[in-house]
Amino acid sequence: MNRSSLLCLVLFSLACPGCAFINVDMLKPLQPLQEKVIEGDGTPKILLIDITGFVSERDQGASQLSQEKPSTVALVKEALQKADTDKEIAGIVMRINSPGGTVTASDIIHHEILAFKARHPIPVYASIVGLGTSGGYYVATAADRISAHPTAVTGSIGVILFRFNLSGLLAKVGVAEESVKSGDKKDILSPFRKTTADEQQIIQEIIDRLYSRFTDVVLSRQGNRLTKESIKPLADGRIFTADQALNAQLIDKICYLEDDIADMKQQLQIPEARIIRYYRPGSFQSSIYSTVNGTAAPTVNLVNINADGIDMFQGTQFLYLWQH
Repeated sequence: MNRSSLLCLVLFSLACPGCAFINVDMLKPLQPLQEKVIEGDGTPKILLIDITGFVSERDQGASQLSQEKPSTVALVKEALQKADTDKEIAGIVMRINSPGGTVTASDIIHHEILAFKARHPIPVYASIVGLGTSGGYYVATAADRISAHPTAVTGSIGVILFRFNLSGLLAKVGVAEESVKSGDKKDILSPFRKTTADEQQIIQEIIDRLYSRFTDVVLSRQGNRLTKESIKPLADGRIFTADQALNAQLIDKICYLEDDIADMKQQLQIPEARIIRYYRPGSFQSSIYSTVNGTAAPTVNLVNINADGIDMFQGTQFLYLWQH
């Protein structure tokens, strides 16, 4: 259906609210990923994989006018499965522009990259082009090398959990929450009451364990020179510019994305290579800096996490996220 026909349908529906309509799905089903050569020649391929925006394991549901958008985890998994069957792929560059996301999503992607490397002994680079903070940096540690653009921001090693206490607001409008529970901790972190000291301790222990996992991942990355003692002052949630991160040994090089590609070709000792992306039919990618769906990385704020449909009313989540 073209744009003019769709407009006529909308206008007709507004003019005839009492009429009956047959619901017709105008959207094509989600198509599998296809390969596109962005630049270069030759038989070997270097695959670019995007880690962009809020990293989540939750798909964004379809609406009447937009298709379902697979989660970051689903997209990365699908790309790696497609790469599994292509013997011409000589290396992978992860292009990262993300403030992070959920603990689970960041960890799954990190695991999937390591598992792919175990199956295929090819180089994997991480190139932080804008933001590579918290969960974005967590994912990068799965690579053989981490680089950052000169103006990139990285770091923010840590865990955060957001909770809204609505009890005071509800009391002002005369609303009280009542629940029947099997134990006094069953509604821990409920937004309808204050958190007790015991509950604060329980949550803090969970956060401490997730934080310890984060630092262990950093310390276990290839080429790491940090120790448990030297990482402590770096892992308090602070962010770093590219040069600060290089001095702190959190990244390995400051360079642009095309430099990473050139370095990978040099490591592989191949003069030419096709730089490829996987894309969903209907999206356009003209260069190595084009995003998967042509969209910019979402912003994040305290009142509403505007990130692929994640908001404050969708439940409390443990996050590897730079809140900015």
